[in-house]
Amino acid sequence: MIENIPVFKPLIQDDEIEAATKSLRQGWLGMGKSVGDFEEALKQVIGVKEKHVVALSTGHAALHLGLMLAGVGAGDEVITPSFNNIADLQAILAVGAKPVFCDIEADSLCIDLTQAETLISPKSKAIIVMDYGCMLSDHDRVKKLADKYGLRVIHDAAHSIGSKYKGRPVGSFSDICMFSFDPVKTLTCIDGGALVVNTKQEKKALHEMRLIGMGQPANVMYQNQRAWTYEVSRIGFRYHMANLHAAIGIQQLAKLDGIRRTRVETCIFYNKFLSQIDGVSTTKSNFEDICPFLYYIRVLPECRDDLRAHLLKNGIDTGIHWQPGHWFELFKNCRSGPLHITEKISREILSLPLHSYMSKQTSERVVSCIKDFFKK
Repeated sequence: MIENIPVFKPLIQDDEIEAATKSLRQGWLGMGKSVGDFEEALKQVIGVKEKHVVALSTGHAALHLGLMLAGVGAGDEVITPSFNNIADLQAILAVGAKPVFCDIEADSLCIDLTQAETLISPKSKAIIVMDYGCMLSDHDRVKKLADKYGLRVIHDAAHSIGSKYKGRPVGSFSDICMFSFDPVKTLTCIDGGALVVNTKQEKKALHEMRLIGMGQPANVMYQNQRAWTYEVSRIGFRYHMANLHAAIGIQQLAKLDGIRRTRVETCIFYNKFLSQIDGVSTTKSNFEDICPFLYYIRVLPECRDDLRAHLLKNGIDTGIHWQPGHWFELFKNCRSGPLHITEKISREILSLPLHSYMSKQTSERVVSCIKDFFKK
């Protein structure tokens, strides 16, 4: 029987299992000491001293609270690529704002900042800038654009933890930076997210918002204790991270160098051999300073479904990341610029299996199967 190769496969080893078991035996299942330790470990990984890290339950929770922190609300507009995860778009709706869909660049698949500037209106409050796959947005240009028009920036770095932009770790330079640690991400906490923010005031606001508005001091909860009297002065949600998830995340953060190295090796292998196949376009990344989350190719739309079926028949799963937002009924009336590249890319793109410590035999099998398809 052919062993199935999934698109994503979390790196779960004895360290994660032992950390989870220890956490469960401690019996403190809510937010506690491990969450504080995870925040400190993440802060060390991204190399920030002046900024503040707040752990949350999911990446979507981080996006939602990030937009609230930026003051985005009813009647506001947020410029974002239509080629984006639905979590970003739902977070915009959750604060009462509307997404304004922008096109992407053909090479990076990140936001087209030239078009983004043309979409700015008096209602524009923020811009969501997303790193994609093996590519990073032009964050220096993002800052110039935001400063020029007084916009807050939500940096969606769900794909790019462990990467560097011009020598600076992702998470160390953005206005508001969001990470995701869901089951399939480069690093997993089972589920989890985080925000990196600039001030103690923003950190305090997030501590309250993630805990249904309760002003329980985090330094008390980080000792596996809780305060029984507190103030509630703002709206909040049940968005805190659990100790169990944080315990797993700490082990994952410690393995980031090996995770990055092995993922880069697989991506370089893919690029080398898949770029030789007529009918296949590969990512433009050179993978320098990149910690890849997903690897994609592009094929002609009329080939994609047949290629997916061929790979599946041979035990190889594939994905499509993503269907653009403007295709969905919920967002059909949203304002946008021309989305020509988004339309083209969305019909061509195909995600291939990429795992940490993926064996060479596995990547060779994927390449061989794609070669066989195009030979026919």
